[in-house]
Amino acid sequence: MTSGKSMRAIQQAVDGSLSWTAVEKPSIKADEVLVAIHATALNRADLLQRRGLYPPPPGASPILGLECAGLIAQCGSAVHDWKVGDRVCALLPGGGYAEYAAVPAAMVIRPPAEASWPEAAAFPEAFSTAYLNLVVEAALREGETCYIAAGASGVGLAAIQLARCRGAVVYASAGTEAKLQLCREMGASLAVNYKELDVFEAIRRANAGRGLDLVLDMIGASNLSANLNLLEPRGRLLLIGLLGGRRAEIDLGLLLRKNLRLIATTLRDRSLAEKSALTSAIRQELLPLWHSGSIRTVVDSLYPIQEVEAAHRRMADNANCGKIVLQIES
Repeated sequence: MTSGKSMRAIQQAVDGSLSWTAVEKPSIKADEVLVAIHATALNRADLLQRRGLYPPPPGASPILGLECAGLIAQCGSAVHDWKVGDRVCALLPGGGYAEYAAVPAAMVIRPPAEASWPEAAAFPEAFSTAYLNLVVEAALREGETCYIAAGASGVGLAAIQLARCRGAVVYASAGTEAKLQLCREMGASLAVNYKELDVFEAIRRANAGRGLDLVLDMIGASNLSANLNLLEPRGRLLLIGLLGGRRAEIDLGLLLRKNLRLIATTLRDRSLAEKSALTSAIRQELLPLWHSGSIRTVVDSLYPIQEVEAAHRRMADNANCGKIVLQIES
């Protein structure tokens, strides 16, 4: 790591290219810690931000990167539960593609001792998103049925595991046999190749002709009608992405007749108080599962931070099974 008041971070040029270069090192507030980052993981939001479609919230670092894992290098004067040298991972509003990040102490998580830096870096965004949607927003219960679209993505794999741990029956979709097998290993009772089969018909057949209680969807417009038709009365559709488009017609009568709920969520723009409460719940409910091995992160591939362009291409090509991780060497 660099010393003094500077550090290295990924910066975006006017032409859109990315480079690893010197920038100002962040300072911390009284309730924050400075994390010396060893690994950060990619998210779809990074690709959108790079295109100017998903700007960071006010006051957040403009540097790409929504999660990190590393060692606490400095503690603010009001921080008493953490110390310099502690291994942590954290959800960030931005700033992960860098050597250091300032993080509110309420947002850091202690990973299992045996977790590698890439494995720790792959946890915060995926499992926070899964927990926010399945538990906080939809209150998924034991015995319910759910469908996870893009099941082999980082969020998809986290959601499959979380739903399994809550006693739900899980269905998933993906586009290759390797991805389908990974979904099954994580707990999906059925994983359907969306390139070869009608996912929604396959799920209905597997569920004895009935619909589902919950759908977690990253696709958006192209799947909207089918998702709503798949739900049972009082079902919940959770929309967290727009890979299949942002505009679609909706039959409001269907929502009324079936008492459906359409819930659209993002995590990045939520207040620090909301994200701190979410982190606290994850510490209580998910960390014991992570430490026991009941849930785990799935790392698809590792890239040195200087090869960020290649890592972004892999994500843009939908080639990854799990999380793509950037490593930062000291």
